[in-house]
Amino acid sequence: MTKRIAVYPGSFDPIHNGHLDIIERCRPMFDEVVVAVLMNEEKKPLFSVEERIEAIRGLVGDTCRVESFSGLLVHFMDRVGGSIVVRGLRAVSDFEYELQMALMNRRLNGRIETVFLMPKEDYIYLSSRLVKEVFALGGNLQGLVPEPVLARLEQRLRPAVRA
Repeated sequence: MTKRIAVYPGSFDPIHNGHLDIIERCRPMFDEVVVAVLMNEEKKPLFSVEERIEAIRGLVGDTCRVESFSGLLVHFMDRVGGSIVVRGLRAVSDFEYELQMALMNRRLNGRIETVFLMPKEDYIYLSSRLVKEVFALGGNLQGLVPEPVLARLEQRLRPAVRA
């Protein structure tokens, strides 16, 4: 039987509890989960790819493989032997874009399937963009991001506040 390798791609800038919820729920469904950190400098990330990979590895340990990629996801899938793309859906508005991506990926590589998972209700509204905006404006992110991520945000966005 072929090993079921799922790839969970994203920018993860930064990773938050909604992402971790999806990763945790993927693990029993697949033989291996690869968290694929997108290298896309056009998005002007807050954290470098290396910093994001380090943060994710620190949170998931050896339960998942964490790698970076650029270019087409289907090419990365071929490289790691993945056949399933895992995507999180928060709202109906996510679905239209994600459906287009899933169909294009399948057209580019007919063996690729996409599985959509909804995060736990506590995180359904959460996005990395929102995390950065709320934190930059002084909002409390307790319970929405892991403590190590909160510390990284503190260092990056509020360095002058530290004593």
